[in-house]
Amino acid sequence: MKVGTDGVLLGAWTDTTGAQHILDIGTGTGLLALMLAQRSPANIDAVEIDADACIQARENVTRSPFSNRINVYQCPIQDYAATCSVRYDLIVSNPPFFANAYKAPNQERAIARHSDRLEQVDLLQAAEQLLSENGRLAVIYPTEAAQIFHRKAEAFGFFCHRKLYVKPTLNSPIKRVLIELGKNQSAYQETTLTIEADRHIYTAEFIALIKDFYLKY
Repeated sequence: MKVGTDGVLLGAWTDTTGAQHILDIGTGTGLLALMLAQRSPANIDAVEIDADACIQARENVTRSPFSNRINVYQCPIQDYAATCSVRYDLIVSNPPFFANAYKAPNQERAIARHSDRLEQVDLLQAAEQLLSENGRLAVIYPTEAAQIFHRKAEAFGFFCHRKLYVKPTLNSPIKRVLIELGKNQSAYQETTLTIEADRHIYTAEFIALIKDFYLKY
């Protein structure tokens, strides 16, 4: 599971304002951690359960200009939360979201794509425990999973601050929802982003959001 549109969208959209300590849950090969390090001066902890992905994340971090600000840990987030004393200003996650579906034969790919190892409740429990009082949680999910996650988040006492609805094309249905939550109520913002104006012709809004992370833009 390498660089994908979901991760890039979340890394570019997430509000890093005022964040000194950031946690990336399920970092994979380190994409989100590296993007957020590029966008902010924060110290970033990245947690990943898969050993091979963790090795790649550490290699990517070492080769980046941000290696002194990113730490990668191999463990389940449940174990990390149980021993961590840091309270984070921002937690991000591009979590696995397939449930009750056929799994890829490759174990690493299955872990990355399916929610068995990181249920929505696990993510919310970790955020509840590890977020600072004014901290924010930012995630991306497919539409139906996002609706379920929002309801569960409300049951945990989280308030929704922002949502970004993502459509592949102007006439296609919403495929992804980016959500920012916090422990305190805040003014709610809701926007929609269309990725392509035509096949392989990207919208100005999409390019403006992600151009700092692609060489061709």
